Amino acid sequence: MTSSNTAVHKRHHCIWIPLSLSAILSACGTFGPQDGPPQRTISAADIQDAEPKPEPLSKYGNPDSYVVAGKRYYVLDSAKGYVKRGTASWYGTKFHGRRTSSGEIYDMYAMSAAHKSLPLPTYVQVTNLDNQQSAIVKVNDRGPFHDNRLIDLSYAAAVKLGITGNGTARVEVKAIDVAPSTDLSQPAKPVASGHFVQVGAFADRNNAERLQERISLQIPFPVSISSVKNAYYRVRIGPFSDRQQVEAAESRLSDLGINNILILNE
Repeated sequence: MTSSNTAVHKRHHCIWIPLSLSAILSACGTFGPQDGPPQRTISAADIQDAEPKPEPLSKYGNPDSYVVAGKRYYVLDSAKGYVKRGTASWYGTKFHGRRTSSGEIYDMYAMSAAHKSLPLPTYVQVTNLDNQQSAIVKVNDRGPFHDNRLIDLSYAAAVKLGITGNGTARVEVKAIDVAPSTDLSQPAKPVASGHFVQVGAFADRNNAERLQERISLQIPFPVSISSVKNAYYRVRIGPFSDRQQVEAAESRLSDLGINNILILNE
């Protein structure tokens, strides 16, 4: 996910506060408890596939593109006809109960997944090419941000496909075409205005760029730098269009130990 998850204040003027760069960079290196399976395991025979159904695009998680760890990823306009083979991994207890990139709560016992470019949500059939086991999952998160990984599966999906032991498997991912109902509108993709989460402001742009790069390595949200009268450089995450999206970003930052933030409304 890499996904592997968290209010908007009333409208006010943009403000900034200087933060300790060394403290933030140190916090960014903290990943929290190691990920893994839960104490309560489940049987593949008891796991039901996700049920594909028409849904509107998520309000968040579908920008034209976004940058993570200095690399730009492009979100597909449509999942129609998508078929690709690659490596699947999975994520479990570390992110259970956290918000995903789409704003939904991650449930490791549900049939869900993270993908770098498929629209959120998209239903896909994942087939383990090593044992020919198949499962249907709902893609509702972004990740995994590794060059050699195609999709990150929930714990339940990994159990159903038989990959929890090895941790990864060669898979084929095929999008399921769900005919939209006439009363489901597709919201427009986010524009570059709205709410931002500010994590630091610096007089030295180099310090701002260092923080931007470090956070981008560990959080699947757009991280940008904006200047204030060419005197201060703010490191911001966003834009977000509603409270739910901001909470998702706050949760991801909290996982990194970053809690001294500002909510900007622009």
